[in-house]
Amino acid sequence: MRFQTPLIRATLLRRYKRFLADCRLRDGREITAHVANPGSMLGLADPGMTIWLEPNDDPKKKLRFAWRLVEDARGALVGVDTGAANRILRPALQAGAVPGLEGYDTLRPEVRYDEGSRVDFLLSAEGRRDAYVEVKSVTLSRAPGLAEFPDCVTARGTRHLGALARMVGQGHRAVMLYLVQRDDADRMALAADLDPAYAAAFGAARAAGVEALALGCAPGPEGIALSSPLPLVS
Repeated sequence: MRFQTPLIRATLLRRYKRFLADCRLRDGREITAHVANPGSMLGLADPGMTIWLEPNDDPKKKLRFAWRLVEDARGALVGVDTGAANRILRPALQAGAVPGLEGYDTLRPEVRYDEGSRVDFLLSAEGRRDAYVEVKSVTLSRAPGLAEFPDCVTARGTRHLGALARMVGQGHRAVMLYLVQRDDADRMALAADLDPAYAAAFGAARAAGVEALALGCAPGPEGIALSSPLPLVS
């Protein structure tokens, strides 16, 4: 996935109201940027951090800049836009380039299922079980090389695991796919201390037959590319 316009470097002053960030550009101007991330952004939103912004000239948008990348305290480059995960994955899924999800010829995004939810992707092919794929963007890392999810309590994520388990019960495939938007991760784990309910729901979903995949990314100022699968560790 390439960014629509080249990113510019800035310094984070503060993040507030979840979706807003005050930043200082390299020319000294202070601006407010949109933050497309509803999570806590633990370890990624400290004042003084180097960040990258995507400018726009769309008159329909209230803010002229959107925060896309951050350099964390260990120097890792991290994609902070949670909505980017689906944009990164969609062409790879369509091309059959995601290990474990090859061989499907139809992809539909945002399909209603279960009890009023929408699945990120529904994959189908003649003679194969439909595959319901939920995607989560992973940005947290508290130890070198280890990516973790979630970075705060996520009741919505817990509900999604239950919905996936019910799809397996109806005879379908169901896949929880974690997209790690960090350039320093070589493995992934659940942050059970941050959300014990999510960890318990994950264990129950796996026991019910829900599959789990983790994929790495290579974020950069020009775009974010998929890299290799990552092991899920306990």
